[in-house]
Amino acid sequence: MRHSSPTYKSKPYFKRRKLAKHVPRTAAGAPQPSPWALLDLCAAYNWPTGLAGGGIIAVVELGGGWVQSDMDSFFQSIGQPSPSITDVSVDGTQNSPNQPGEAGDADYEVALDIQVAGAAYFLATGQPATIRVYWAQDIGQAVQAAANDACDVCTISWGSDEANWGNTAAEQMESVAQAATAAGMAVFAASGDNNSGDGGLTPANVDCPASCPHVVACGGTFKTTAEEVVWDDNPGDTNGEGTGGGYSTIFPVQPFQAGAPPAPADSPYGSGRMVPDVCANADPNTGYEIFVRGAADVVGGTSAVAPLYAGLFAAFGTKLGFVTPTLWQNAGAFNDITSGNNGFYSAAAGPDPCSGLGSPIASKIATLFVN
Repeated sequence: MRHSSPTYKSKPYFKRRKLAKHVPRTAAGAPQPSPWALLDLCAAYNWPTGLAGGGIIAVVELGGGWVQSDMDSFFQSIGQPSPSITDVSVDGTQNSPNQPGEAGDADYEVALDIQVAGAAYFLATGQPATIRVYWAQDIGQAVQAAANDACDVCTISWGSDEANWGNTAAEQMESVAQAATAAGMAVFAASGDNNSGDGGLTPANVDCPASCPHVVACGGTFKTTAEEVVWDDNPGDTNGEGTGGGYSTIFPVQPFQAGAPPAPADSPYGSGRMVPDVCANADPNTGYEIFVRGAADVVGGTSAVAPLYAGLFAAFGTKLGFVTPTLWQNAGAFNDITSGNNGFYSAAAGPDPCSGLGSPIASKIATLFVN
């Protein structure tokens, strides 16, 4: 049985930095924002240290590939040992990195996922992460395989507008996620990089699998040392470059999202489960310094946020399961994002359909799960 949309309907959610790009929030004459070294970003999010760790991280990939030399170069550059990385083919799909100079943007996604998750985990534990990369043409099958292999945390940086999935496939994906969390695996997914429209035909759509209730939906911000606002590089464009977020047309309002604002009463779009749950830096202009195809590069997107949280949560231990209700009961463990919009929706005090609960105060999140 297929549990989710195939590759042609799902895309990776990363964005490469464009150095000449105009950033509307930057005041006239102010310097352009700088990308983050990952360890500095974690420090800005008050990362914990000295945790016991032990969580095995599953990374879902539908294409692209990685090479050990890139991993070694990245982790050496930040003074960490390389994690243990194992490829697992679910359906015959393989780790297939493109040669330098060839098309194959998914290589950037794979590098981003592994490097962010691995570095975030090591910083919190002082131990190299154990990462399993699940290669498949179907997100649900990969998540199910990771749960069957007793992974503790899963990160997904691929997805598509709910309309591309349809109710049946989306509900099957939710069934897989629910079973995975029941088995002890926390699941995180990017909320999309095309503002409130999510690449769909209307101004407001949410992305699946992020919209599944048993997946922690991860949205994006523009973060500098001075401010953190909703990521939106194309103000006024509901299908521009910015964080996904909104209300599901498939899944109903969730009781665990206490305090989430309801969808606008006069909105012709979704009114169900609010996306995202959480957020963190994602704008490629303040993106993450990674290493891919033999060179350093800067990459952003909500697909950086999901592995950031995955690395953090894997440091808390094993078999955390359905973590989302605990997060929603502890809004004080997040930096509330109150400024900016993603096209159709605007940020406000408290949870909102641009930034969810907010960005991590990671040491406070740790106290919720570490005894």
